[in-house]
Amino acid sequence: TGVVPFMALLLLQRRPVAGRALLVTGSSCPGHGLCRSNVQEQTRRQVALLNATAQDLFSLYLKCQGEPFSSESDKLCNPTGIFFPAFRVNRTSERKEVMVAMYKLFAFLNASLGNITRDQEELNPTAKELLDRLHNTTKTTRGLISNLTCLLCKNYNIFQVDVRYGESSKGKSAFKKKQQGCQVLRKYVQVIGQAARVLLPHLSPS
Repeated sequence: TGVVPFMALLLLQRRPVAGRALLVTGSSCPGHGLCRSNVQEQTRRQVALLNATAQDLFSLYLKCQGEPFSSESDKLCNPTGIFFPAFRVNRTSERKEVMVAMYKLFAFLNASLGNITRDQEELNPTAKELLDRLHNTTKTTRGLISNLTCLLCKNYNIFQVDVRYGESSKGKSAFKKKQQGCQVLRKYVQVIGQAARVLLPHLSPS
């Protein structure tokens, strides 16, 4: 537990480990000048894209894992027992609160995608379509995190956020790696739709 600079947090996203940083505001915001003029519209598009492709990614993942995941996904991919960032904001929440919740969600997701991709490269190295989907989703998520970083800095002078990452699958059996991946992706499908419904109105042009 400790205070981690925002830019350091961005570097940590590829590491699927547990970590925390305190939410604070300050007088200097790294990356403040890095925002593009269309950052808000770009963020809208990234969230919409992730929402539109989440179910297909999950379905393809299940297909590539084979049995028993293909036929028993409801049981094996039940995400009840895994950590996933709480998402308690809604359309009536303050925009600042929504943006912070989004950062926590997508920082967690980005680290989890790195974990899943690493495992699939080991377990299903010939599943090109799945690996491509995972890489593309990760790329979009990283771009979204960068844009959220800019918006938080520019609009609220926030450059440190309390982020917790999921459990690494290193050292687990092949079955457990596959199961952890499908649990995270199942939860992702459930949460991304809610996230899009909450965030997109806050990013609508004034």
